[in-house]
Amino acid sequence: MSDIDDLVAQLAREAAPVQPAPHPLMLSLQWMGAAAIYLTVTLAVSGLRPNLPEHLHSPWFVAELVALLAVFIVTSISAALLAFPDLHQRRRLALAPVLFFAAFLLVMLYAWQADNPPAPLPVHSFECTVSITLMTLLPALWSFYSLRKYASTHPGLTGGIALLSAFSVGALWLRLHEANDSIAHVIEWHYLPMLAIGFIGLWLGRRLLKW
Repeated sequence: MSDIDDLVAQLAREAAPVQPAPHPLMLSLQWMGAAAIYLTVTLAVSGLRPNLPEHLHSPWFVAELVALLAVFIVTSISAALLAFPDLHQRRRLALAPVLFFAAFLLVMLYAWQADNPPAPLPVHSFECTVSITLMTLLPALWSFYSLRKYASTHPGLTGGIALLSAFSVGALWLRLHEANDSIAHVIEWHYLPMLAIGFIGLWLGRRLLKW
């Protein structure tokens, strides 16, 4: 009996203190704060679109920015909740991105209809998708690195939502930087690639976030 008591005492002395996991809201705020700094720095380097003050008086452009920002915020919170096995008892909030993506889709459809006569298409096409993807890499790497410290029971969904959140940062950057008024181009080369990004995130999540 004394041997067992000695063993328990030894294990208690050698046990390292475990730091409690942060609340999902705090985790998402860390991501959002880092993304805000990242967006500010990149816009300071690349520059804002020269006609931005004029476009801030356009209701559909402002609605697009607000809806895209809302998607980023909600996907950040959702990814943080999905990082925990029990979703922190906030299943509805974890699945809220579905509603916000639907609202974003409606905003873009109305903006497309309001673009009449349509603005001329820019001379470039897929370059926008490439630019957004490159801007996505750093926030995506940080998100996946953070998520690997947790024990998600939905690794695929977590990866997909996290990658969409990072892609939203890149999409925000390009809309604030590129002087482009063609909604058809924006839908085709800025936002439709989100579908592929979501599937890539599902694939990455199942391989990198599985435990």
